[in-house]
Amino acid sequence: MPDLQKLSEAIKSGNREQAVATTQEAIAAKAAPREILDAMVAAMDDVGRKFQCNEIFVPEMLIAARAMKESMAQLEPLLVEAGIKPIAKAVIGTVAGDLHDIGKNLVAMMWKGANFDVVDLGTNVSPQKFVDAAKQHNADLVGLSALLTTTMPAIKTTVEAIKNAGLNVTKVVIGGAPVTQAYADQVGADGYAPDAASAVDVARKLLNAAA
Repeated sequence: MPDLQKLSEAIKSGNREQAVATTQEAIAAKAAPREILDAMVAAMDDVGRKFQCNEIFVPEMLIAARAMKESMAQLEPLLVEAGIKPIAKAVIGTVAGDLHDIGKNLVAMMWKGANFDVVDLGTNVSPQKFVDAAKQHNADLVGLSALLTTTMPAIKTTVEAIKNAGLNVTKVVIGGAPVTQAYADQVGADGYAPDAASAVDVARKLLNAAA
């Protein structure tokens, strides 16, 4: 029986070579794809918890997410073959006028680590592009990021565009340095995430509430 705890530890420590090798060993040993996936998701959940408790910081979270990404690339064909689908489809991007992407990239990685299928639209994304992508991919979630106070109005415009497009089942989560829960309430966003780790918790709660 493959040591899936070893896989989890490799991801948590950001050891990409070890994580990939252990994933390949588990696949060769005919471990159930769901069990391998669960070990990966559990690892990233622990990474998120440690980040929220200030036990680790952005660099550690980033290397763990990269280890998860490379391991997942090994596993994805088996998940498809077994009919195991991501738990949600998410679209994410930095709003119009804003070119910052570190926070957005971290959220995208953490969502992928939670077994969400993530479509990253990049930076300087117009409201219409968010709407079009949400429709095209039948998104359960849309993540909006802004780092500048001057681009915060674009969050409001994008939330309005999504709601006006009739995407009522699509939940909108916003975040970024100047963004607050009060602002999320003001613009009608469904959720607010102060950091990448909490973005996973917020998204899961919204998905469970919509289920």
